[in-house]
Amino acid sequence: QVQLVESGGGLVQAGGSLRLSCAPSISIFSADYMAWYRQAPGEQRELVASITSDESTYYAGSVKGRFAISRDMATNTLYLQMNSLKSEDTAVYYCNVRGSNVRGFRYNAWGQGTQVTVSS
Repeated sequence: QVQLVESGGGLVQAGGSLRLSCAPSISIFSADYMAWYRQAPGEQRELVASITSDESTYYAGSVKGRFAISRDMATNTLYLQMNSLKSEDTAVYYCNVRGSNVRGFRYNAWGQGTQVTVSS
């Protein structure tokens, strides 16, 4: 079973920056889709940003120009750099990794979530 370990959340003032990290227990070379989602209290989980194996990226309109998703093959880590943070970015952030293992079985793994709180 693929496990994801997230880190980097915390409390930051509006206008500040944070970088989230997600380390899978499987090589990210096996992933064809990696993403960050977030869920605010009382809200549905929403896609924030994604990156595919061909390096295509997607950003939600609310974060475009402020957030950057990237993956580092050398450290086997997915990142989300968040700049110019706003109070509305406050949420629990989850990483999601999908791909196929060495046996060809598909996996769809989620991280445990990391809290990001932006104070105004």
